[in-house]
Amino acid sequence: MSDADVAIAGSDGAPTMPGVQAEGARDAAEFSDSERALLGRYLTNVDRRVFALRNLPEVVKGALFSRYSRTEKSLRRVLLDEFLSEPAAGIVPESGGPDHFVDVARGEDFYQRVLVGYGDDSVAELAGAHLAVERVSNLAAKALEDSRIGISPLEKSTRYVRFDRRGPDGRFPYHRGPELSHAAYDPAMEALFTAYSEMVMPLTDRVREAHPMEPGESERAWKSATRANALDLLRGLLPAATLTNLGLYGNGRAFEYLLTKLAASDLLECRDLAGEMHAELAQVIPAFVRRALDDRYGAPAAAYIANARRRTAELAPRRQSPLPAPAGVRLVEFDRDAERRVIAAALFPYSNLPMDELQRVDVDVETVMSALMDDRANRRHRAPRALEQAHYTFEITANFGAYRDLQRHRMLTQQRQALGTSLGYDVPADLTAYGMDARFRTAVEQAATVHETLEDALGSSKAQYAVPLAFRLRWYFRASLREVYHLCELRSGPEGHPDYRHVAQEMFRRVREVHPKLVAHARFVDMGHGDHLARRASERRIDRKLAELGGQTADR
Repeated sequence: MSDADVAIAGSDGAPTMPGVQAEGARDAAEFSDSERALLGRYLTNVDRRVFALRNLPEVVKGALFSRYSRTEKSLRRVLLDEFLSEPAAGIVPESGGPDHFVDVARGEDFYQRVLVGYGDDSVAELAGAHLAVERVSNLAAKALEDSRIGISPLEKSTRYVRFDRRGPDGRFPYHRGPELSHAAYDPAMEALFTAYSEMVMPLTDRVREAHPMEPGESERAWKSATRANALDLLRGLLPAATLTNLGLYGNGRAFEYLLTKLAASDLLECRDLAGEMHAELAQVIPAFVRRALDDRYGAPAAAYIANARRRTAELAPRRQSPLPAPAGVRLVEFDRDAERRVIAAALFPYSNLPMDELQRVDVDVETVMSALMDDRANRRHRAPRALEQAHYTFEITANFGAYRDLQRHRMLTQQRQALGTSLGYDVPADLTAYGMDARFRTAVEQAATVHETLEDALGSSKAQYAVPLAFRLRWYFRASLREVYHLCELRSGPEGHPDYRHVAQEMFRRVREVHPKLVAHARFVDMGHGDHLARRASERRIDRKLAELGGQTADR
């Protein structure tokens, strides 16, 4: 049996390979006792080939990795020689205590030279920051979340959080700014939130009357599921101005570009956020965001974005009186030779033929797709990259609430039209069944009237704040077949909101109409109608998991 077939546990129980263990021991022998103690503060081990960094500032971690790519030294030696101060003999740093050994200035200087001096932007992806952004509108939240890669957002949920709490000033949570100083704006926002506030408990009671606790169901699970259902039904009343909170994690390069895009926004709120976010990020990853708003790089980039938007908008044709449009999904464009392209890509890694020859080989599509996909046990088993050879462009008409959920998919290209009221709005069928749709309709129609007033007075961009989430808008997705699998399998689940479930199901239907063989293996797409209390099964699963964890309670 070879060394490669045997795993040996290291000193702390972690498995290592015999040859690798010897190599790690040889590296460790290069360090003095004081160096080993110092490394132990910042690395998860000092004698194996795989280790993680800890207790280091982001700027140092990123600079360390970037410097590492430009030297023959080991990372441990680079850390010791270039970013840490040698401790006095016999002194062992205490974990968690004041850190006098890390040379943060060295890391800053490194990035100043590499990012600004050499223009090597990729090194800005080696470190990042966690940023909390609170009390921003849903419009601004969509701008913050509109990054394909590099930033991971998490937003306050309209399904689990009630939005009827008045603030210390006695007013409901919606964005107010000098750009929205119109006599009709505040009364319209207060009216929407008042309708939401007055309906939320009566509707919750109706839901609970219609869906009483079932045998074996915990009170926690029942209350959580019924409350979520009621809030889902009412979220259409919330205007785009509704304040929300976000948590963002991103690398330096992504934050730099996000700040530049925000600075170019036609919304004052977003431009203000660019400055506020820059000030906070400059305290934790200053080297990465230094150029984002400066006169040499950031300002010209923002001006280019803003000017291109303005010039293109002047050329775009528009109807004077847009017609209402039903919710739906249109397949605007697709690859007519998708089967040939996907099959050739699937076979390519295992063949010695060039791609163009593989595309001409007569191979049974179903046989190859079965070989690729038959062993997928659940939707978390990602479809192979070969499916990225086929692309589809969908035009989607759905309410803004559904857009908020589906915009989170970033491995595709998407853009939306301005949020307005001309396409009509959606009333949840269950709300009608409970006999509570009249108040809902009155509130959103009154908001539509105010929106028209604000559009005439302030322009379409600012008037978006007054539009309730129930109103429809158009946007497009251009996605690969691989992403179609992911989106449709994930978003068609019965626990999802009915609005975006419908979009996911319709996307899948459109692809199945043109390429049935390519989607025959998407067996985790749920094409069912769901039920009136879809969260019930999910909450029961949570109960089981909590029981396994020793009776902890879920925070809902």
